[in-house]
Amino acid sequence: MARRRDQKPIANVVKGRPQDELSFRERVYELVLRIPAGRVMSYGLVARVLGAGYDARAIGNVMHATPDDGRGIPWHRVINAQGGCSTAGLTTPPDLQQRLLEAEGVVFNEKDRCKIEDYLWTPPEYEEETKDKDQGNLFS
Repeated sequence: MARRRDQKPIANVVKGRPQDELSFRERVYELVLRIPAGRVMSYGLVARVLGAGYDARAIGNVMHATPDDGRGIPWHRVINAQGGCSTAGLTTPPDLQQRLLEAEGVVFNEKDRCKIEDYLWTPPEYEEETKDKDQGNLFS
């Protein structure tokens, strides 16, 4: 659907929405900077570790907007809960995220998915909490 000339584009930021606050994004980036090479976190696990106000979709949006500010934020180490990359069409080349992970030793199958439980990283201070059987499957 084409946009009329007199219509303004929808802004990427909605004032007052927590996901657009610098501190919200910074907490995500601080956590992602801790993920070691060859390890991954799912969008949902990042949200769960960060707590109330965070959800997988918001984490995906934050990761899509990762700044190139010299910190080398390893955006590619955050994948979907099925062990796949969710950046096709958003990166050039389309399989850039998978290539970067493969270069770190992550193995993908013929369906472009890794066995996420083999590569999953959880911050040490959250390991016991995420293993709690009453919390259900983190990857559902």
